[in-house]
Amino acid sequence: MSINATFFAQLVVFFLLVMFTMKFVWPPIAKALDERALKIASGLAAADKAKAELSSANKRVEDELAKSRTETASRLADAERRALTIIEEAKARATEEGGKIVAAAKAEAEQQTVKAREALREQVAALAVKGAEQILRKEVNAGVHADLLSRLKTEL
Repeated sequence: MSINATFFAQLVVFFLLVMFTMKFVWPPIAKALDERALKIASGLAAADKAKAELSSANKRVEDELAKSRTETASRLADAERRALTIIEEAKARATEEGGKIVAAAKAEAEQQTVKAREALREQVAALAVKGAEQILRKEVNAGVHADLLSRLKTEL
């Protein structure tokens, strides 16, 4: 065998091997590579879609947080206004109640003053009668002199 014949034989075997590989081996490998490329592409697309959805969800969350902060601030402001209103009403009621208590105390004091004056008048009249009795050295009859004693009380 010569080198040329071996070379041609090897060349024929090589081409047969290439043809066999292209016909039976290469298509499943190419199909597997294509499927893998499709899976990777769909995975990347899903990742991009998930990233976009995450961005959208984050934006919605931020919007909701801002809305809830605003709502909370307005509720706090309303609560403070209500508290101030309630405090003012309580102050007004307390002032009114205090005024009533002061008026009642003044009326009570006035009644006590009137009673004290009456008691004092009674005592002064009794002392006057005793004084007159002492001066006249005789007993003055209160029943007989009631008119005189009542005038004396009114003058005092």
